[in-house]
Amino acid sequence: MSDASKSVGGYPKPQGGASLVLAFRLQSSVTLILGSGPLAAFRAFTALDADSKVVVLATGGLKSACEEIQWRVEQDQLSFVDWDSLPGTSSATGDDKLTEALDSYLTSSPGVRLVCVTDTLFGRRRSRSLAEKVYQTCKGHNIPVNCTDIPDLCDFTFTSTHRFEDAAGNGTPLQIGVTTNGQGCRLAGRIRRDIVSRLPKDVGGAVQRVGRMRALAKAKASKTDEVLDEHGEEELEEDGRVSTPNRPVPSRNVYETEVESSKRRVKWVAQVSEYWPISKLAQMSDAEMEEVLDGDTTPISSSSLEHPEPVVPSIHSLSLAKPGRILLVGSGPGHPSLLTIATHNALTKMADLVLSDKLVPDTVLALIPSTVQIRIAKKFPGNAEGAQMEMMEAAVEAARRGLTVVRLKQGDPVVYGRAGEEVLYFRAHGFEPVVVPGVSSALAAPTFAGIPVTQRGVAESFMVCTGVGRKGKDVQLPGYERARTVVILMGVARLPQVIQALTEDAKERGRRDGPAYPLHTPIAIIERASMPDQRVISSTLKDIVKALDSVGEQRPPGMMVIGWSVLALWGAGDVGVLDKGGEDMDNDRVERWLRGRDGASWRVIEGLNGGWEGL
Repeated sequence: MSDASKSVGGYPKPQGGASLVLAFRLQSSVTLILGSGPLAAFRAFTALDADSKVVVLATGGLKSACEEIQWRVEQDQLSFVDWDSLPGTSSATGDDKLTEALDSYLTSSPGVRLVCVTDTLFGRRRSRSLAEKVYQTCKGHNIPVNCTDIPDLCDFTFTSTHRFEDAAGNGTPLQIGVTTNGQGCRLAGRIRRDIVSRLPKDVGGAVQRVGRMRALAKAKASKTDEVLDEHGEEELEEDGRVSTPNRPVPSRNVYETEVESSKRRVKWVAQVSEYWPISKLAQMSDAEMEEVLDGDTTPISSSSLEHPEPVVPSIHSLSLAKPGRILLVGSGPGHPSLLTIATHNALTKMADLVLSDKLVPDTVLALIPSTVQIRIAKKFPGNAEGAQMEMMEAAVEAARRGLTVVRLKQGDPVVYGRAGEEVLYFRAHGFEPVVVPGVSSALAAPTFAGIPVTQRGVAESFMVCTGVGRKGKDVQLPGYERARTVVILMGVARLPQVIQALTEDAKERGRRDGPAYPLHTPIAIIERASMPDQRVISSTLKDIVKALDSVGEQRPPGMMVIGWSVLALWGAGDVGVLDKGGEDMDNDRVERWLRGRDGASWRVIEGLNGGWEGL
């Protein structure tokens, strides 16, 4: 801590600008959501997940609400109140009538604890003056308010949140939230994903087991009228007040009372929470917990945990006296273990300069010795051509100085990697590049998602194409063939247009070459394939746009896999798609594939198969 952050006595000096991050317990309380669009639906779900009662208040009636809110009303998960039907003074009109009706509603509904104002308030983008009236009305009832995108009308804000699941897919007590205090909302989501991806997959299960161990530790005291004092409870806090869990744990003796026993056992909870591996905590049985709490097993100390020695990267490079050269290298889909030996050697032993595409992940770039300069391509929508030329010119300039240049691309450099034009450019400037193949995302991503691009009885061929043409122009997409898998790269950002081109009568306009796709055709969107935060969204062409909208922010790079191979290996599998009469069973096979999702028409799977850990 710097001197500037201290005050008299050495205590921290408040610097301001932070938020008081709280975890609200909303059981039996009401969260009132104003608006009925997708954002309102998202706020409703988060409140329901916190065991809050939810009331959606909006104009236009239930039919004007988004599909998710209508579905949750049908499922009796939340209540909908038509704002137009609320009583108000007969003389009030417009915004005044609505705010008076809101005031009347809050007066008659004392259980409302939070109010969330969404972008779709009153069926249109709210005005500043209307939002202020709503805010003041709620403040008059001492109810905290959040007005989306108007920070000065917010008593609280929402963090970018993730709830961990156990092995069975059930929510655990563990949640994390990231806030940038309004300075970088998109960045908060990225930071949250990075945090989640770096934590063990069974960390949620570990929290559940520790919770169970806490309950066992306190069980004896709960049977008496005595309670744990401050020192007995302090290990159960989460806010960092307790500086250490290492206060001595008293030995068990025959004279200890029930409360003393619970105090000792609670201290053991703190010990194992601090020092035991997460995987061990997640697997503890009740019998093992009791053994630890009784003091018969000594907790693992921090010194007994193995920590791998840091790897010193190679700093070997070619002599500058040798002629310069250029290597066009594919880095694979992202997982560093999928680098070829040639690519690994090029990055760690040969490169003097690495010119990397922006989608190459940090885990690959981290392999490059610190003595090697790395430049990242500035390819963003609108400047791709200029950035491409800048990288090619930089490669030639460095090679002329005798350097070995590695032009690093994601996947395979010749599969929509623009390697061909770079080969011609480098050749025209006196350098014949070496093209090093990489594992193509077009093949690896479906494999990571459990989708075979070819499968006997399902898919006899596959096609790889792009969803966006040169300079953002539309491209002609392939028509429907039942026995073919279609992989579309770089099209997720234009998903509605792609789906329209595939399913509607667009052939005559040149957007599709062949028959239209049935709306029940399976599709999977695979994002950040092979990375810890990989996400696979599976649905049908009919519902995939809604599915993607429902999961929030996108995670580039993403791709689409379309065809019956998407469901071929799910569960018990379905390899009878091409059997005689198979088309007659398509609706049934789609229903079996998506069954068990609480009526939803899509499935979302986060992360990698656990078997990839350590590979």
